Amino acid sequence: MAVEKENEIDVFVTDLNGNLRGKRLPAGSGDKLAVDGVKMPRSVLGVDFWGSDVIDNGLVFETGDSDGICLPVTDQPVPAPWLEPPRQQVLATMFNADSTPFLADPRQVLNHVVAQYHARGMYPVVALELEFYLLDGSSETTQRPKPPVLTDGHGRQVSEIDGYSMDELDALAPFFAEVREACKQQGISTQTIISEFGPGQYEIDLEHGDDPLRVADHAVMFKRLVKGVARKHGHAATFMAKPYTEHSGNGMHVHFSLLDGDGSNVFDDGSDHGSGLLQQAIAGLIHTMADSMLILAPHQNSYRRFMPGSHAPTLACWGYENRTVAIRVPDSPHAARRIEHRVAGADANPYLALATVLEGALHGIDNKLQPPAATEGDANDLDNRQPGTTGPALPRNWTDAIHNFTNCSVHVNYLGDTFVKVFSAVKQQEFEKMQRWIPDIEYDTYLGQL
Repeated sequence: MAVEKENEIDVFVTDLNGNLRGKRLPAGSGDKLAVDGVKMPRSVLGVDFWGSDVIDNGLVFETGDSDGICLPVTDQPVPAPWLEPPRQQVLATMFNADSTPFLADPRQVLNHVVAQYHARGMYPVVALELEFYLLDGSSETTQRPKPPVLTDGHGRQVSEIDGYSMDELDALAPFFAEVREACKQQGISTQTIISEFGPGQYEIDLEHGDDPLRVADHAVMFKRLVKGVARKHGHAATFMAKPYTEHSGNGMHVHFSLLDGDGSNVFDDGSDHGSGLLQQAIAGLIHTMADSMLILAPHQNSYRRFMPGSHAPTLACWGYENRTVAIRVPDSPHAARRIEHRVAGADANPYLALATVLEGALHGIDNKLQPPAATEGDANDLDNRQPGTTGPALPRNWTDAIHNFTNCSVHVNYLGDTFVKVFSAVKQQEFEKMQRWIPDIEYDTYLGQL
């Protein structure tokens, strides 16, 4: 693993929340890293959002806080060109000391699910669409979101919703050009960039691929990249699910299809309806959706996306070419028949979001489930909704999501009991911490009146 001598190397794994945990190595460590990896406590992948140990996850005292081995997922480090001084970076994945996969590592959880597809002779092709808000740089110090100042020479601040605006993209051209260039240097293929339906909100689509692990790797690196380039340009960026109460939340849409051993799309049967396997996959996603919300919406703020009248789905339903449903089958040539899963927030861990979407589809295929009828029209319009078109309502709060996840046997079957135990403990600790904090609005409302 050759690396420029003057550059230190950041090596990191993603914890269950998708936060990066790692070490900075001295220049010249690349070759040793490629062979030996680096040691880190296995418990570091099961810390809570603030980086504190979660005693109930079973990885701390019960194991003597034992180390795992973190090995690079690519042959070469990639640059982080927005940093000064320049550094290289390496994304890694964790193994147990006996070289078996550590199944509380989100990347290993996804690999575990993909392997189950391969064992059945099916090969997922996936893509991710990520939304984020670009903010004024002061937002990181004031801890309150403010739209960015446009770099068009007039000092204008984005203040209005201007969906699909080319003028807005032009005014932020230096930022987006550097994002594109940094992606190119890291081997991340991007497609369209659009201005979304919030002031300063944008979506960048990542190239689809037949290696779900690599697609999720790119999403993790992309999120770090966007935030780093934003800071370099005097902005801030956030993938927080709902930074503004009054504006659209940030989503992460998952697209996927399945190929057989000959490379044919098993969702295509030559009809507009799609194959029986497509219907079974949709049924499995509907069946598991409410129990998967803790992965798709992992934080307290995540549930602010799911409000009536928002673009985020609130019911487990599906339809053809319908953006109001949770599971959309886009209009496409038959050979490109695919599913778009529209529930996850951009704050979800990309590995785990892909894992639970693929898990749900495989559950439907394995059990030959049949979906409810496709929804036509507005899925949120209670008066016009057709009977028999929806599955259960999705949890609207963190408490219900934690309960559903913890008591779901499907997750144990496909994602593994180690992951379920550790993730449940992490989320329970985070919930209890948040409950102990008194928000400012309670002081503003009650302190001087009661």
